[in-house]
Amino acid sequence: MKTRPLALEAQHVVRPWIVAWFGGSILGIINGTIRELTFKDQMGEQAANYISTGTLIVLLTVYMWLLERRWPIPTRGTALRIGAYWVALTIIFEFGFGHYVDGKSWADLLNNYNLTDGQPWVLVLVWMAVAPTVVSRAVGTGRQV
Repeated sequence: MKTRPLALEAQHVVRPWIVAWFGGSILGIINGTIRELTFKDQMGEQAANYISTGTLIVLLTVYMWLLERRWPIPTRGTALRIGAYWVALTIIFEFGFGHYVDGKSWADLLNNYNLTDGQPWVLVLVWMAVAPTVVSRAVGTGRQV
């Protein structure tokens, strides 16, 4: 059986992971909807945001673990590139949808990224950036990640 060169293998892995970002965004939408409809009013917005951030990080970890089992990431560089794509796509979606569909101001959208103001959302982006590397290494299929 012939093996592909590592660069070609990495290229074939990046595409499905980028497409899989849509599944991650659906998890985020479902997670946020559950927060808004169930426990936000009872706990308050800040506590609900912290809980929702934690649950989304867990959901994304499980999802990426499944993706890694299906499309193993061959190198650390590929994993970091996938993480960068996921972060960029998420920011584009957040700002595009938030401003043009939901009608939020740019200032309100930027405030969602203010950790010092008690907004934990940026932790999801940090996790998205490093999770492909962490998950790939944790799955440990003997590659170079």
